[in-house]
Amino acid sequence: MIALSTVKELLQSFGYQQSESSSAMIRLKVEEVAKAKGVSMRQLAKRSGLVYNTIRLIYRNPYRPLSTITLDKLAKALEVDASVLIESVPDDEKEAQ
Repeated sequence: MIALSTVKELLQSFGYQQSESSSAMIRLKVEEVAKAKGVSMRQLAKRSGLVYNTIRLIYRNPYRPLSTITLDKLAKALEVDASVLIESVPDDEKEAQ
């Protein structure tokens, strides 16, 4: 096994810096946008070509990692720009939920 400190050193050697001061996270606004447009989870799954369970997981945890491909499918299904589906929120706001 590789030690965690070794992985961090390796990442730093490639220029990756984990910012301690970075206190923002990305939150998905898929549920809010879909509801505003009157689109149910089933309709969104059908329109986007995504599995219903994926939509359900996004609704349950709007902070979950999501590929840009999935984000694009959701944006097209909701007929909005992908930027409408995401927002930057402080870390402490996520912890409060």
